[in-house]
Amino acid sequence: MIFTIGPFAAPPLATPQPNKPTSHPPQTSTTFTFTAPFHLKQLHAQFIKTKTPLTTDPTPWNTYLRSLADARDAKRSISFLQTMLLSGIQPDRFTLSFTLKACIGGFELRAGSVVHGMVLKMGFGQDVFLMNNVMNLYWVCGRDGAARKVFDGMSVRDVVSWNSMVTGLVNAGDVDGGYEVFRAMPVERNVRSWTGMIAGFVRSGRARDAVELFKEMEGEEGLRCNEATVVAVLAACADLGELEIGKRVMKYSDDCGYGRSVRVCNTVIDMYTKCGCLEDARRVFDGMGERTVVTWSAMIIGLAMHGQGEEALGLFEEMARSGMKPNAVTFVGLLFACSHMGLVDRGREFFNSMSRDYGIVPGIKHYGCMVDLYSRAGLLDEAHEFIKNMPMKPHAAAWGALLGGCKVHKNITLAEEAIKHLLELDPRNDGYYVVLSNIYAESRRWEDVARVRKLMKDTGIKKTVALSSVTVDGFTHEFVARDSAHPLTDEIQQGWEKLLPEMERLGYVPNTSVVMLDVDEDEKLKVLFRHSEKRALVYGLLNTPSRTPIRIMKNLRICEDCHAAFKIISTISDREVIVRDRNRFHCFKDGVCSCKDYW
Repeated sequence: MIFTIGPFAAPPLATPQPNKPTSHPPQTSTTFTFTAPFHLKQLHAQFIKTKTPLTTDPTPWNTYLRSLADARDAKRSISFLQTMLLSGIQPDRFTLSFTLKACIGGFELRAGSVVHGMVLKMGFGQDVFLMNNVMNLYWVCGRDGAARKVFDGMSVRDVVSWNSMVTGLVNAGDVDGGYEVFRAMPVERNVRSWTGMIAGFVRSGRARDAVELFKEMEGEEGLRCNEATVVAVLAACADLGELEIGKRVMKYSDDCGYGRSVRVCNTVIDMYTKCGCLEDARRVFDGMGERTVVTWSAMIIGLAMHGQGEEALGLFEEMARSGMKPNAVTFVGLLFACSHMGLVDRGREFFNSMSRDYGIVPGIKHYGCMVDLYSRAGLLDEAHEFIKNMPMKPHAAAWGALLGGCKVHKNITLAEEAIKHLLELDPRNDGYYVVLSNIYAESRRWEDVARVRKLMKDTGIKKTVALSSVTVDGFTHEFVARDSAHPLTDEIQQGWEKLLPEMERLGYVPNTSVVMLDVDEDEKLKVLFRHSEKRALVYGLLNTPSRTPIRIMKNLRICEDCHAAFKIISTISDREVIVRDRNRFHCFKDGVCSCKDYW
């Protein structure tokens, strides 16, 4: 890259070479080219020797500073700025702007603070562009208080100032504070304002708020989503299982030309898999001309979640043949697939292969997957030893996986060991208390059940209410176990009673052991038949066209009785029923489930 400096009164120098003379008459000034700060130093030395003043024009210096800023080279930017000052060149707002940009890119807080001081000293304290950069510097360097102080001290703020404040607060974990600033914006919000807040909601686990804000954004006249908006909203739809909204956003994305973006396609694959549309996800994957490791990992994880473990492992082999190297996320998907198929040896091999073949150090999630793999397979002692030998402090998910395995394989001793650690690591998680209570109930140790429930009551922990939802004609209907608030409760009950004789004819026997209450059998049947996922399914059967798939989202793990019932109902109704519970997908079709009853 060539930069120019001049004009100034000086004789030509041998290095660097002056520009070739033109046909114009001789001038009293000369323009020189340089390609690095070293050439400026040469010029500076020559001017000192000849006592010739250097030009005060900072423009050529700014040109080079801009290239350093684009390269996020903060140290060289600061060094170059010092050379500039020593050469007697007065920085202008562009000089300071490019230097701040380099400091932001390089997370150079100390140097950036010095430039902030120069901004104020040189009288640029009211320059909104520069002060926005200063505020951004403090946000990216984790100096939240300093960033807020800059914002509060600005007498003039533009939409960039407000957007920076919103994004900074959200990234710092203060989502509510960011939302308050978003609502208080006195200037017209642009697409970045909306996108920043929507993305903030998604990252903080508030997908419902993100979707609602997007709906509000849609009503803003003349406002068009950008690619970042599309990605954020699709991610929210994936978390919620909001297929209809996701499809609408995808159509908009295609119309705007974002549909072939790798980033958008990756998010679409994730959205489809989490909404129970595995075939659609695979169609998008197969149609992509360019794939990244994120693409492959998303599809592998999607297959694993849907019980297509063999296909997930096969896709990994295809990934290896393509030359794409896996990352840590890829191995989470592979270990998940092995765990949900009982492939203990394959899981061990993948875990060892991470560091041996790819130089990837297993993280806490990988160790958790291995504990889950051993626990599901009934290797509880091995799972326990694996936890004790972890190179980092075991997290709640590892002990929780062991506790879940203890429930399946009825090991009370290890369950009690696991709960000791869980009460220390995650004492407010009601699920662990419920699992232990259920383990005791299955062994008819009712005094221990009462003790666990008393502990929950004394510590103010309430059991999470089972909630299932099904979307019909774009509207999501939610059902709570044993709740009769839905306006079609009577019709749903009649629909269940109509199904029941046919189910029993095909071998359905109600499994009342899943009702962990010390009550008689008749009462247990009433509770069993009013599980939230059963009510959601019957509602879907009554209100959707025949042979169309029914997709149900549940906030907890599907129970054994509902799992058995859904297999039979899929045969009676000739429907595919997809249930997304807390852990995975269950796809019921023609009397079988994709999990192959290993869950």
